Amino acid sequence: MTENSSAGGTAELIGVSYVMPVLNDVTHVKAAVMSLLEQDYAGPFEVAIAVGPSIDGTNELVDELSRADSRIRVLANPVGSTPAGLNIAIRATTYPVVVRVDAHSVLPRDYARIAVEAITRTGADNVGGIMDAQGTTAFERAVARAYGSKVGLGGTPHHVGGAEGPADTVYLGVFRREPLERVGMFDERIKRGQDWELNRRIRAAGGVVWFTPELRVTYRPRPRLSALARQFFSTGMWRGELTRRFPSANTLRYFAPPVMVLGVTVGILLGVIGIVQAALGGSAILALGWAVPAVYALLVIAAMLVVARRDGVRSQLWFLVVLPCIHFCWGVGFVLGFLSLASNISALKNERSGGTSVGSVG
Repeated sequence: MTENSSAGGTAELIGVSYVMPVLNDVTHVKAAVMSLLEQDYAGPFEVAIAVGPSIDGTNELVDELSRADSRIRVLANPVGSTPAGLNIAIRATTYPVVVRVDAHSVLPRDYARIAVEAITRTGADNVGGIMDAQGTTAFERAVARAYGSKVGLGGTPHHVGGAEGPADTVYLGVFRREPLERVGMFDERIKRGQDWELNRRIRAAGGVVWFTPELRVTYRPRPRLSALARQFFSTGMWRGELTRRFPSANTLRYFAPPVMVLGVTVGILLGVIGIVQAALGGSAILALGWAVPAVYALLVIAAMLVVARRDGVRSQLWFLVVLPCIHFCWGVGFVLGFLSLASNISALKNERSGGTSVGSVG
């Protein structure tokens, strides 16, 4: 996307605004910001970081980065949620192309250049690519394997890749500012899944969301099992909420984890009852319920042998824990969200915190 000047026939590259919400991400945010400063895109750019009320030194770190480079601007995000931070950063910037950045992501040097070229070539309102999860520890590598496999997150193109073309949603996103603002930017009532919901509105307004595998962003997974469980419980809960709100725009794959959770739970309960009945001299037929969790356990082991076969033993063992954690936390969260509890829980948090909701960013 260029603007040709009338004098001299030169072309001026369009400006790019990088927008990043941050909350308690002192470990990753510097790498994310540095990946923006090191882009090989030759056009002008600005960086807007919306910082939530962090307690781990994030505020001090981003302030230091801002003092070192005048193109970086730090903004307060008192609500602390991802969509609120994104909207604050978007409103504070001016360039025609808006690049969403995650504090856990590292953009390759050619990211902005490829994205702007794709927007120009396709006329899309939003362009994005693949979330390429990469871990540094055995646990993180196991999480990354789960992210990038069909058995983990369902095999959507922005996780496992695919052919270039129109898509329902993409990872992060590089937007034309005008249509982004016209559809109302991010819905701040939706704490997770806000990318999918925004892309739904863009497509409903006649716009195009474009996937290209050339855009591959390094993503750093959560470093601990507890953090991973919280992430996927929240993600599942909001996915359930969005599925309830927009049933025609969803596919059956969203129901796979909750059905699996229900099946395994019922199987265990029936199995326990069958064992008790057998111990009391009755029929043990219900003990066959143990077949359901047994089959699931075999599927997890098979997935480990296929997906994580090239990893070390520690990472393979972690995979046996990580995959059920993702499935069960997401599935339980989905059920609660589908029962409309996601918005109720968010409202309760707002009430307790005096009108603010501090959520995780990522």
